[in-house]
Amino acid sequence: MRYPEHADPVITLTAGPVNAYAEVLRGLGRTVLYDYDPAFQLFYEKVVDKAQKAMRLSNKPVILHGEPVLGLEAAAASLITSDDVVLNLASGVYGKGFGYWAKRYSPHLLEIEVPYNEAIDPQAVADMLKAHPEITIVSVCHHDTPSGTINPIDAIGALVSAHGGYLIVDAVSSFGGMKTHPEDCKADIYVTGPNKCLGAPPGLTMMGVSERAWVKMKANGAAPRASMLSIVDWEDAWSRDKPFPFTPSVSEINGLDAALDLYLNEGPEAVWARHALTAKAMRAGVTAMGLSIWAASDSIASPTATAVRTPEGVDEKALRQAARARYGVVFSSGRGETLGKLTRIGHMGPTAQPIYAIAALTALGGAMNAAGQKLAIGKGIEAALAVIDTDA
Repeated sequence: MRYPEHADPVITLTAGPVNAYAEVLRGLGRTVLYDYDPAFQLFYEKVVDKAQKAMRLSNKPVILHGEPVLGLEAAAASLITSDDVVLNLASGVYGKGFGYWAKRYSPHLLEIEVPYNEAIDPQAVADMLKAHPEITIVSVCHHDTPSGTINPIDAIGALVSAHGGYLIVDAVSSFGGMKTHPEDCKADIYVTGPNKCLGAPPGLTMMGVSERAWVKMKANGAAPRASMLSIVDWEDAWSRDKPFPFTPSVSEINGLDAALDLYLNEGPEAVWARHALTAKAMRAGVTAMGLSIWAASDSIASPTATAVRTPEGVDEKALRQAARARYGVVFSSGRGETLGKLTRIGHMGPTAQPIYAIAALTALGGAMNAAGQKLAIGKGIEAALAVIDTDA
């Protein structure tokens, strides 16, 4: 049997972009209002209020009009000065990558780097802060997606706060899929977006900014202004009485409004629970099938994406191509140092439902068998179902 190479997939189980909720897609189709229409200005303020509620912030969040890599680069450009000493925590490709931005704005960069299947140990952070009291900024990626691992940002944030430093957190693929909020981890800049666990398309950044970070950024003469990278320009844009620095992404705001309604109406705890259950079932199935998880321990494996180690002798790219061609299921590759070493299965937004763990196991196991692995797919599905029946 021949399989169409370019047919549309039936199920997208990637680490992003992810499937969007139908309600979000309908939201994107709403009327595109003029940004200075009072109706839109009021609507924008209400959307920011919803984001504030979802992020559990005591002040207003910022929305930047570009996918979250814009927010991450803007955080580096705005908060870091040439006098700052930055400690970058690298447990994966994205954590490591933030260090390159940090180095652009300050020559004083220190780093704690661990193998990309492990997590940052808070004690290592405490030791580094003690050894280098001159550290002023710490940066960390919460869920390093190319590894499917989670860092303990609440514990790290408590250490940084006690040190008097500023904390930058990349929570792009964790917020909305697990219990994490800017003030929980004492973040000064907390970057996320609606394009992962909130089930919306990529196009916006949501950012929590502490009051002390606002002060520092506004005092930084080199912080971007009149620029796409500017955070400072958007400080008051949430208000219906203030102008936008430039035209906001009206359709994306419509979609974000729908995504936030879904999240808040379902209840954050319920949303986190189905993400966790889907990932737990997936991990149980992978192990029972005879494969292994990339993360060094189950305790640091993400509830929003499962990284499966590629067996020796298997071509990971060909594996994903087979899953797509044979079963209509799309997975993600690794990135950078993890490319070719693992396959990532996303559990985010609409696909954070246990049934998708069964679909993923079927497609992954079938593709592995086609590559000559001869896995016990039935045992994997039975193990996943046992988790679902016990925990659902």
